[in-house]
Amino acid sequence: MLEVSSLRKSFGGVVAISDVSLSFPTASLTAIIGPNGAGKSTFFNLISGGLRPDSGSVRLNGVELVGRSRSDIIDAGIGRAFQVAQIFPTFTVEQSLLGAITAHQKRAQNIQRRFPLSEMRDRALEVAEMLGLIDKLGVTASNLSHGDQKLLDIALALVLNPKVLLLDEPTAGMGPDERWRMIDRVHELWEREKITLIFIEHDMDIVFKIAPRICVLCYGKLLAEGTPAEIRDNQAVIEAYLGTSHEGAVA
Repeated sequence: MLEVSSLRKSFGGVVAISDVSLSFPTASLTAIIGPNGAGKSTFFNLISGGLRPDSGSVRLNGVELVGRSRSDIIDAGIGRAFQVAQIFPTFTVEQSLLGAITAHQKRAQNIQRRFPLSEMRDRALEVAEMLGLIDKLGVTASNLSHGDQKLLDIALALVLNPKVLLLDEPTAGMGPDERWRMIDRVHELWEREKITLIFIEHDMDIVFKIAPRICVLCYGKLLAEGTPAEIRDNQAVIEAYLGTSHEGAVA
């Protein structure tokens, strides 16, 4: 269980996150939506250790994460993929995954081995297969398509066996067909791994189709949370974000 309590973060006189409290049950799938500037990425930064909150608490299975280093938070079980893929451009897919595992296991002396430890390579291959990258193990990351770079970014987080995976706009910059292929991968990943998965997304057709639960942020505050049907029919959400185009849409 990931529990966020009374989280607050300001930048100068601008309040980015204001007293947000949310709980994410183990193995749940949740979408975070809201207009630009709503505080969605800041919210992820506070959970993952990219920023320290001014006040509030972030607990994973009862363990407080606020004040810990980013590496400690990763070790505790928080993984994250970014809106702009954070990859090693000169590494191949396989080298990237093995490097991430090696660094995580604090076995840097093994990264130069000609034959990496078998369990490390097994995990790298497992994740590559899961995300459709198994045929691209020898491809340099910078030569991957935009969509495959995003998948590699997710793989770099997933290979560390997180309990919670944060995906910041996994379909950003993709065409319609590629967006649906990506989100199908994400949904399959969640069903297979049974991890807590939280994703930020602007495509409401995607959100309403795959997210059992939706949380809406607006100007740093939690505006609403609920099922797709509840969010779709919430008048405050319609006025602040959805407009009238999704009224009556099928969830």
